[in-house]
Amino acid sequence: MTGSGTKARTYALSLLRYRDRSEKELRNRLAKKGYRQDDVEAAVQSLKESGFLDDRVLAETLKHQAIAGKLLGFKGTRRFMQQRGLPRDIIDGALRYDEGLELVTLEKLIDKKRRTVEKYPEPRRTRSLIGFLMRKGYSLHLIRKALHDRNTDEEMEA
Repeated sequence: MTGSGTKARTYALSLLRYRDRSEKELRNRLAKKGYRQDDVEAAVQSLKESGFLDDRVLAETLKHQAIAGKLLGFKGTRRFMQQRGLPRDIIDGALRYDEGLELVTLEKLIDKKRRTVEKYPEPRRTRSLIGFLMRKGYSLHLIRKALHDRNTDEEMEA
C-alpha cells in the first residue's frame, strides 16, 4: 500500500472507530476527503480482509437497532438499511418478514404513541396514529389489525 493508501486506511479506521459504516458509506467519505480512487479501493479491501468492514455484520446490527431500538416496521427497517448504503442482496439476506414480531413491535409503538395523541378528538386521533405508524414502516393492513384487536380487548374489559 502506498503512502496515501496507508493514510486512507488510517482515516477509514478512525471513521470506523466512531461508528460502523457500510462499504458504500466508507468509499464516499474517503472520496469526499480527497483520496484517489485506487487508494480508496485499497483501503476498503484491506479493511474487509482484516474484518473491520463487513456489510453482513452491519446489516444484522442495523436490523436489531431498527426493530428493537427505533421500533420500525419491516418496510421502515428496509429503508433504514438502504439509507446506510447496504446492497439489496445483503438487506434481503438479513431481513425476513415475521408478522408476529412486527405485530409485537407495533403494539409497543402504539402504547408509546397513544399517550401523545390522547389529547386529540377521536377521528383525528386515529388518523394521526395511523399516519405515524405508516411512516414508521408498518403496513395499513397490520395497523388496522392491531387497532381492531386493541379495540376489541378494550370493549371486553368494559
